[in-house]
Amino acid sequence: MSGSGVDETASPRLRRDRAPHPSAPITLQGPGLGSHVRVPLGETGFDVFPLFLGGGEFGWNVDAGASHEILDAYVELGGNAVHTADSYAAGRSEYIIGAWMRSRRLRDDTVLTVRVGGHPDNPGLDSVNLVRAVEASLTRLGTDRIDVLSLDAARGDTAMLEDTLATSEWLVDSGKVRAIGAHGYTAAQLVEARILSSAGYPRITVLDVPYNVLRRSEFDGDVRLIASAQNMAVTPSHPLAHGFLAGETRTRGQSTQSVRGSQVAAHLNRRGSRVLRALDTVGNELGIPDAAVAVAWLLAQKIITAPIVNAFAPRHVVECMRAVGVRLSRSQLSDIARAAE
Repeated sequence: MSGSGVDETASPRLRRDRAPHPSAPITLQGPGLGSHVRVPLGETGFDVFPLFLGGGEFGWNVDAGASHEILDAYVELGGNAVHTADSYAAGRSEYIIGAWMRSRRLRDDTVLTVRVGGHPDNPGLDSVNLVRAVEASLTRLGTDRIDVLSLDAARGDTAMLEDTLATSEWLVDSGKVRAIGAHGYTAAQLVEARILSSAGYPRITVLDVPYNVLRRSEFDGDVRLIASAQNMAVTPSHPLAHGFLAGETRTRGQSTQSVRGSQVAAHLNRRGSRVLRALDTVGNELGIPDAAVAVAWLLAQKIITAPIVNAFAPRHVVECMRAVGVRLSRSQLSDIARAAE
C-alpha cells in the first residue's frame, strides 16, 4: 500500500497455497464478483460497495495510466464508489478520474464523492469560494453533478456554517450536488448543522474522518456519538495509516525520503510493531494480508459504512477488497485493539 517501497508491478496474489480458514472471505476472482455487495450510504439514497477507492495518489505518486488500471481493477471486482478532492495533486486527481469515467462510460454507475475547500484557487467554504470550487471540480471531472459534496473544514475554516449550508442548498436545488457530507467538522458544528437542517437547510449525511486502529481519538467520543445519533454514513479516510498497516514497511531503512515515507516512519515504534504483529497473527489465521485485516477491523465497527482506501497498484485494491465479507471474532478484534493501546 501507500509508502510500501515494494515492487508495484507484481501480479496480485488472490489466494494462498494452504486451504482457507472457514471465516475467510470468498476469494475475489473474476469480473464483477462483488457487484452484488452494496450497502446504503446513510440517507443519501445511494448504495455503495463497502469500500471506497480514493484518488489521493492519482496525479501525485501515480500517473494517469496507472491510475486508470487501479480504477479498472476496482470496478472489475464490483466496486462502484470513488472519492477524490479538489486539493489532491492540485486537481489532477479529478482530471484523471473524469477522463476514466468518460472513457469507460461509467459515470452513471459510479457514486462520486468530492471533498472541496482545500484548493488554493478557491480556499475555504464561504459562499463565493464554495460555488467556484464546485464549478471547478465539475469542469475537471467532466460531469454535471457531484453525488456527495464533502465540505472540508479541517483547516479551521472561518465561514459561517449557516452560509455554507445555504450555499449547499442552492447547489443541491440546482442539481449540481446530490447530497452533503463533512470533513473536519467538530462535534459542536455537527450539532449546529443538524439544528439548521430543521430550518430547511440540507442535512449532512456523510462523515469523512481520519480513523484506523492506530488513530482513533479524533473520532471516538463525541463525534462518534453524534454521527451515530444522526444516522450518518461514516467513511473513514486513512484506514491503513498512509500504508503502514499494510505491513510492508517494518524498519526505518525501508521507508523512503518522501512525504509518504515520513508518514509511515512515524508509526515505526513499539506500538506500531505490536499492531503489525497482531495483524500478522489474524492474517495468518484467515489467509488474508495485513491490509485486509486492518480494513476488516474498521468494517467490524458497526458505525462504519465504507472506508476510503488509496492505492499505488491494482494488487493493493485486491488486497483491501478481500476485507469485505471477513468476520473477525471478538477475540481477534480485542487483540488488535489491545495492541494499539
